[in-house]
Amino acid sequence: MIDTINREIRWQEARITRIVPRTKTLSSFFFLPPEPFTHRAGQHVDVRLTAPDGYTAQRSYSIASAPDTGPEIELAIDRLDDGEVSPFFHDVAQAGDDIELRGPLGGHFVWSPANGGPLLLVGGGSGVVPLLAMVRQGFREKSEARVVLLFSARTAAEAPFLDELLAIEREWPNFTLRLALTRDTPSRASDYGRRIDGPIISETIRTFGAAPKHVFICGSNAFVNVAADRAVEAGLPAEIIRTERYG
Repeated sequence: MIDTINREIRWQEARITRIVPRTKTLSSFFFLPPEPFTHRAGQHVDVRLTAPDGYTAQRSYSIASAPDTGPEIELAIDRLDDGEVSPFFHDVAQAGDDIELRGPLGGHFVWSPANGGPLLLVGGGSGVVPLLAMVRQGFREKSEARVVLLFSARTAAEAPFLDELLAIEREWPNFTLRLALTRDTPSRASDYGRRIDGPIISETIRTFGAAPKHVFICGSNAFVNVAADRAVEAGLPAEIIRTERYG
């Protein structure tokens, strides 16, 4: 694997090859970088847009694709109406456009099957994206690690990649998906119809049968703060909890 810490990370122009809508506000943008691109599940890239007058706007986006699955990389971009970058992707960008990006970046919020488990993943909304990369890699390699994803969204329709995650759960015995829907009634008895709280975290931990070895939490600042606090209150050591925030 390429050493992404010691090698130089350069900007490059990657071509958008296709765009796939996931929810009303979130779409997957697939990029083909001109240079070899090897990443770890959980890493991100920086994207830079430059206006005709020279003004630049830059944002970071987690990589949704699992490592070593082909030359394309998938970024899932949620539209923020007051954002500088995401409206461009949703309203202007199209297949064939070249976009500046650099990466992969980040070495703290990463996991691979070699790291083992049990693995607890907690994601809120588009914060599920780096966690999805971990689930995809574990599923592709048929990892023996026990993996549980606690995924919070307002409604099932607003939970990106839900159909794929349900399919993985059916096909990979070591993976369990639990939904916490804040504005919807869950259709499965194992899911929740409220925000993530202490009892939900505790019940999820009990599904392992053993304490998690790794915990990854990703979402908005408020979501991560609450989820991390509830995880510690449930008895998980703070040193095994890794967080990634946006917004």
